[in-house]
Amino acid sequence: MSVETTTDWEAVIGMEVHVQLATRSKMFCGCATDYLGQPPNTHTCPVCLGLPGSLPVINRRAVELLLKSALALNCEVQEFTKFDRKNYFYPDLPKGYQISQYDLPMSRNGWIDVAGNRVRITRVHLEEDTGKLVHAGDALQSAQTSYVDLNRSGTPLMEIVTEPDLRSATEARDFAVELRALLRTIGASEADMEKGHLRAEANVSIRPPGASELGVKTELKNINSFRSLHRAVEYELKRQAEVLESGGQVAQETRGWSDAEQRTFSQRSKEFAQDYRYFPEPDLPPLGFEPAHLDALRSELPELPAARRARLVGVHGLSEYDAALLTAEAEVVAFFEQVLGHGAEAKPAANWIIGEILPAYAGSLPAAGGFAALVKGIAAGTFNREQARTILARLLEGANFEDASAGLAQLSDEGELAAIVDRVVAENPKIVADYRGNPSAIGPLVGLVMKASKGTANPGLARELLKDRLDR
Repeated sequence: MSVETTTDWEAVIGMEVHVQLATRSKMFCGCATDYLGQPPNTHTCPVCLGLPGSLPVINRRAVELLLKSALALNCEVQEFTKFDRKNYFYPDLPKGYQISQYDLPMSRNGWIDVAGNRVRITRVHLEEDTGKLVHAGDALQSAQTSYVDLNRSGTPLMEIVTEPDLRSATEARDFAVELRALLRTIGASEADMEKGHLRAEANVSIRPPGASELGVKTELKNINSFRSLHRAVEYELKRQAEVLESGGQVAQETRGWSDAEQRTFSQRSKEFAQDYRYFPEPDLPPLGFEPAHLDALRSELPELPAARRARLVGVHGLSEYDAALLTAEAEVVAFFEQVLGHGAEAKPAANWIIGEILPAYAGSLPAAGGFAALVKGIAAGTFNREQARTILARLLEGANFEDASAGLAQLSDEGELAAIVDRVVAENPKIVADYRGNPSAIGPLVGLVMKASKGTANPGLARELLKDRLDR
């Protein structure tokens, strides 16, 4: 930013998160939801196209996934709920209105704990998604055509709204990460930001420290990753501080985020509820929920991420940081526990998952039994690190452990390794002299032993034998 801020401000941030629910059909019709990568406008019917005379039917599975999400977020499920028409015109909204919920949402008044802070959930409600605009043309000559793809139109969309309880860009990002882990754990959604399954929008304002009155907020959109969410909120906090400190006023508006330019930009003035002219959806009945049905849904909830992290720390002795990394992906933490079930120790298994699998994780995991055998082999000294990485790569390609580890075993025979050490010492007098002048410089000699053994030497034993040979 071009202007240095001179006054401290308190950040006040609330979140609105839209989540595509993991149903096979759309919210009010039977069209399939597996539209990604499909030709435009091929997953449509009269209902999601908004054609006159078509009538919506409520997707029971979408309602149940929302209720399970609301229960996992400690919300109060309402005894009575209804759908409403939210009226506005946009090219990707075929009917000219969106079926949503206004004054009687399905749930209210929940909470979720994130990194020791409690974030209150205002409401969780259900609506339908819009279509998508695809822009094409020569931007330099201002000749642009927009195409409408309605494959997404009508997909079940859950909106989660928080109170303004977040106080930094980091807290906003951590909330979204925690929410994604929870939704994936209960099977409500893939919650993949890059695919648009989870869209996190931040309502950002600032105020003087100690003030109780909220500042004017801006709503940030077009955010497709957790990193972008953090950067967008951080930028907007600085921008608002500059505006106020230069004597201006923050406008209540919707702002987009440009990843390329690393800045927010104005999109439109912020609408208010009365602008949408809400009224009850006349083609859908109101809903009520039997307590027994809610109890059944609650009993189906698995162990949630926060509880699982606490168990990994308390029972298996992992650090809170390692437990958080493992539980960020439901599939990964389930894999970790399967590995423990095959007899691997928790800490080395966690280290290899976090250090070798997660950095390139794209949904592919090795067989738990084979990975457990690898971890136990490393602990027993059967494989050194480079051999283990080779075996892991083969396991990730689908090989079984016997085939993946064939021909790979660490040289730990002291007699064989001592002969290699003697040869390396004899052939490298200059490096030996460097070591004797600086005993911490043993690394090059260990590397030469590894090279001479074609990568099979036990590095720890090689280091011990070198020190014993050279320190006589």
